[in-house]
Parts: sequence; C-alpha cells; structure tokens
Amino acid sequence: MATLKDVAQKANVSKMTVSRVINQPELVTEELKTLVYQAMKELNYRPNTAAKALARNRTMIIKVLILEKMDITEPYYMNLLNGIAQELDKYNYALQLMTENSVDLGNCDGYIITGMRKSDFDWITQLDKPVVLFGENDRQIPFVDSDNVTGIATATQYAINRGYEHVHFIGIDVPELFEKSREKGYLSVMAQYPDKKQVIHRIKNSSSLSERLIREESKLESNTCFICASDRIAIGVVRGLQAENYAIPQEYGIIGFDGVFLDQIASPKLTTMKQDIVGMGQTCVKQLMRLIDKKKLKNKNELFFAKLIERGTTK
Repeated sequence: MATLKDVAQKANVSKMTVSRVINQPELVTEELKTLVYQAMKELNYRPNTAAKALARNRTMIIKVLILEKMDITEPYYMNLLNGIAQELDKYNYALQLMTENSVDLGNCDGYIITGMRKSDFDWITQLDKPVVLFGENDRQIPFVDSDNVTGIATATQYAINRGYEHVHFIGIDVPELFEKSREKGYLSVMAQYPDKKQVIHRIKNSSSLSERLIREESKLESNTCFICASDRIAIGVVRGLQAENYAIPQEYGIIGFDGVFLDQIASPKLTTMKQDIVGMGQTCVKQLMRLIDKKKLKNKNELFFAKLIERGTTK
C-alpha cells in the first residue's frame, strides 16, 4: 500500500505538505493541492480516515438535513448534494444525508441544513455543533443562497426590455424569506414604471396549480410576461397557455427560476434564471469547515447571482 512518504516523493514535496493538504487544505495553494491530489490518485493512496478522526478528536462526518420532501424539487437537491459531496471529498469528510422523516442528531462535526421553515429555527439554534444553512434567514445563522432579489429583478427588467407591456409575478405561497426576497425583486423594478400595473399571484409550488391559474383566468391581457418563482410553476404556466391556444412567446412570455433540469424538458424550452446550485453546495462546505476549525467567516452570508438563460418562452 502507498504511504504518505510515497505520495510526497511522487509529488516532489515534503511529507508535511502532503499532511497539510489532507488535514488543512485551506492553508495550501491550489497548485500544491493539485500536485498532491494527482499523486494520491496515481498511487491509489487513501488517507486513514479513522486515524485522522482520532488524532483530531473529530468524527469526520457532516450531516446534511433536508427538511422538506425531496420529490417536490428532486433535480434541485441532487445538484446541491453533488456540490456538497465534491467539496467534502477535499477534506476527507463523509456525508450523512438526513431527511425530515429521519432526523438523527447523533455524532458529527457539523450540519448543513436546507428546507427549513420558521418552526425549525427553535431547535436549529440549540444545536451544539457548527451550522450552515442553505437558504437565507434572519436569525444570524450563516447561510448560502442565491441573491433572490437581484435574480427576479433581472428577470422582470428583461421582460420589460423585450417589449412585454404587462408583467405579472407568480410566487410560492410560503411565509419564508426567499419568497419575500423574490417578490421584492419584482416590485423594485415595477416601481420604476408607474404606468405598469403590479400583479402578484401566490400559489403552492405546483405546475398543476399554475396551469389551473392560467386556464381559470377569464381574460388574459395580450403581451404579458409571467415571472415565476420556480421552473415548476413556469412549466404549468406554459401548459395552461398552450391549452388555451395562446401564442408563446409572441403574445405571452414566461421566465422561470432555478435552471437545474425542468427548464430543459419544457416545450418550448424555458427562459429561466439559472442558480449555481453545485457552487452553492461547495460554498456551504467551505463555510462550515471554517467554523469547525474555529475560524471567523469573511462573509457570514454568501449570495450567488443567478444567470439569465434565454430560450424559447420569451421574445
């Protein structure tokens, strides 16, 4: 079996450098990490995780708690877990996935939690290990999220720039900060156009409900763009408009928010605000590792900008 010394010789670095790459990668340059990781791969070297955990008095386990039903946003969470797993590998940590139906707050070194609602914060704030949330909050708990205000504001301004006379927002009917931020983004742009009416609908995150919303409208004004708080809602809007034989995108436009899978299977393909879910998952781990190492965070709240992807549902 390959040893630490073998890896050091292969990478042409000291044993101390190899040890630092394995145990404290944040202290090592990207160039050195690349050299050492490549040598480890070529030699099929695997650090002794049990010995490492014992030496550092750690479990080498991070628990990821998803506190909502994953089948509602299935591609979204697969991307998040991919990002988390990729980054944990760099620290030789194991990921332990917990869901709302199997929450076990056993031994671990820290938590990444997502899908939380207001009722969850009482017990989250009582956890005795470092916590990073995937999703904004006002409880002073470190979090990583998209810049929801800017994302929806960008989509709204784009719709206006594309010549849509009317712009409606269809939000998710939950009393959570991410939704309030998305609504705020819509209102911030619409306030700049006093001649345009502000129209907000709030429904559950369901394509069937958004389809029904469109089909039950007695009269839809032509040249309207619907800004949707999720791709799932946007797909329902597309189906509703198609069922009523409305022309997309000439008469009606649709812009979603997520860009992780559903936008690509819609027909026509969906214009959307694409979130960097993998990158946000990686950043959750980086933030959590700093807390585990008892270091201060440079930014307690990390916000990512969503990117506008132009496709067939806008003119």
